[in-house]
Amino acid sequence: MSHLRFLTSGESHGKALIGILEGIPSGLSLSEDDIDRDLKRRQGGYGRGARMKIESDHAEILSGVRSGKTIGSPITLLIENKDWKNWIDVMSVERRSPDAESEKITRPRPGHADLAGAIKYGTHDIRNILERSSARETAMRVALGAITKKFLSDFDVNIGSYVVQIGNVKIQNSKLKTQNSPNELLSLFKKAEDSPVRCSDKTVSEEMIKLIDRATKEGNSLGGIFEVFVTGVPVGLGSHIQWDKRLDGRLAQALMSIQAIKGIEVGFGFDMAKHFGSEVMDEIFYRASSKEQRAKGLHSQLPTSNSEFATGFYRKTNYAGGIEGGITNGMPIILRAAMKPIPTLKRPLRSIDIVTKEQVEAAYERSDICAVPAAGVIAEAMVALIIADAFLEKFGGDNIDETKRSYVSYVENIEKF
Repeated sequence: MSHLRFLTSGESHGKALIGILEGIPSGLSLSEDDIDRDLKRRQGGYGRGARMKIESDHAEILSGVRSGKTIGSPITLLIENKDWKNWIDVMSVERRSPDAESEKITRPRPGHADLAGAIKYGTHDIRNILERSSARETAMRVALGAITKKFLSDFDVNIGSYVVQIGNVKIQNSKLKTQNSPNELLSLFKKAEDSPVRCSDKTVSEEMIKLIDRATKEGNSLGGIFEVFVTGVPVGLGSHIQWDKRLDGRLAQALMSIQAIKGIEVGFGFDMAKHFGSEVMDEIFYRASSKEQRAKGLHSQLPTSNSEFATGFYRKTNYAGGIEGGITNGMPIILRAAMKPIPTLKRPLRSIDIVTKEQVEAAYERSDICAVPAAGVIAEAMVALIIADAFLEKFGGDNIDETKRSYVSYVENIEKF
């Protein structure tokens, strides 16, 4: 990241999670409620484990905000682990007694970081690995991402997600990746928020719930696919000039960093490989704006996938998913991510004890049956962090008014292009 920097720290059953976000301009209105809303969304979703009943995450702002506004210094957040009281002895920072040796975890779970991490860090207690590799860490990513979502909302940039598939149950609608206008995307998002599995289709949601119930009874787990979108993005974020400046690459890395994510698509993605080039490129059109449209404000000239109302340069399709050559083209950004089934299973898989080298069943830690709905919320946060970084890279500003002046000037120049 070129402008923003963030770090998270803390273990799954440790005392707390800590996050630091540096680079947010001063003057942004921010409250703990702005953050807690997304933390609550992350903890929802049908198929979550027992821990969601224990924890009710709250982010405490420790620094970087005064009188309800950011002051330009690093923002520090703390999320307490309420389950910590049950793990004080196991997770003690002090030297443990020899009796604690019997509590070591030595049976790695296939699909987790357990074995590779234990070998890499030279430990025969897998708890040293699983405590940090756990997706509990993503609670802080969601909290930090909520700050950048608040920043982007000041520029009418909105981010949302919805689930399109769990297991083999999916929405049959290819238009989701090609022709949805910003208003349609936001409508899908709102419908999904009312679904226990965050799916916009009520009938499909019911089938997904049935499949999760089946997996629960069988001691199994489920993965799936979700989409993340960004609306209101101006042309010109990211760049083609170096590999690490391409915005699609930056977004893909951010999404792939989420636990259990195994594949990413931008726009029409892998389906583009099945078509002729003439079928999946977004043709360019132009319509001059009227005096009335120009008088409506700085967003009237931004491209939109609703060609009936578009002015300036616009597209009738969005196969590219809003990014061409590593640069935003003004269309909504559309991303899809595939999440593998959670590898912690009540019906354990075969493994090897790393101490005795005997064949054993893998260890079991309290876990979810399906976390795809929550993964979409985590992905929103990661996308927000990357988009905000690219936004500040483009428009700069040590205070929010400075950023807005630069942004308004840029959009006015788009009108003249």
